Amino acid sequence: MNITVLGAGAWGTALAVAAAPRHATLLWARSPQQAQALQQQRRNERYLGEVALPLPLLITADPEQALAHARGGLVVIATPMAALRERLAALPADMPALWLCKGFESGSGALGHEIARELRPEAAWGVLSGPSFAIEVARGQPTALVVASGSATLREAAVAAFHSDALRLYTSDDLVGVEVGGAVKNVLAIATGIVDGMAARGGGGAPGLNARAALITRGLAEMTRLGLALGARGETFMGLSGLGDLVLTATGELSRNRRVGLLLAEGRRLSDILAELGHVAEGVQSAATVLARARAVGVDMPITEAVVAVLEGRIAPAHAIARLMSRQSRAE
Repeated sequence: MNITVLGAGAWGTALAVAAAPRHATLLWARSPQQAQALQQQRRNERYLGEVALPLPLLITADPEQALAHARGGLVVIATPMAALRERLAALPADMPALWLCKGFESGSGALGHEIARELRPEAAWGVLSGPSFAIEVARGQPTALVVASGSATLREAAVAAFHSDALRLYTSDDLVGVEVGGAVKNVLAIATGIVDGMAARGGGGAPGLNARAALITRGLAEMTRLGLALGARGETFMGLSGLGDLVLTATGELSRNRRVGLLLAEGRRLSDILAELGHVAEGVQSAATVLARARAVGVDMPITEAVVAVLEGRIAPAHAIARLMSRQSRAE
């Protein structure tokens, strides 16, 4: 199969590395300078410097070459959510596509499948999601993902492209559930990072592991409520793209969103945190949009609301935790 991966960040590079030994794979970089560096060094020094790029992996900055390579095969969009609309609009009308980004589009508040339905109603499209740090996929460490699409043909093509001894793919037709899980877990990971950061600082009444467990559990409930209101199936949130991705992103040391929360708990300014990260933390971009979508459908999301207040500088992390703990008791 011919596979084109659009986007040479960490996740796009990792997936291209995983596919290249078995399929004719091309990695497209937006910058000619980046493409040249990848060709010469055979490494992505900025994102995955420890992993050598397979010799068969093709690299280009030419978008026409990239799309021509994918003709009759599969294109995977590996950009941040902010660039998904642009990349989908540039595809040939009949070309099937998957995307890897997780979140809501700023401004419109749309999930990926809502953007695709608007731009390409007749094409096959879907999302590849689940608990996955790019470096582990690139190293060939065991990982399980879910591909969600309304097209059985596209789901089968994704399995043929990426399912291997180290990368296991499950399939789903619940695009709404898979995308809501992927978007909301980033916001909840910021919240968990705040709790863990406050715990590390210690002091009387500081949160600990009990608080972390409670936050993840109640966060899953928030995620599920929003998903159901938007048309998802409840069982999706107990799977890889719901509980699985939430646990990884909320507790994993490689999680950028969790890192944002940890640094916020130290009293750092958000602008400084993002500059230090040097990578996109989708939860920062998505938090306010998640809350707006929830309010629009009458869904209560107190953890998300607290995260938004902290990100906007309206309350301190310690006050956010106190606010959540002081909420009135209710049936679980």
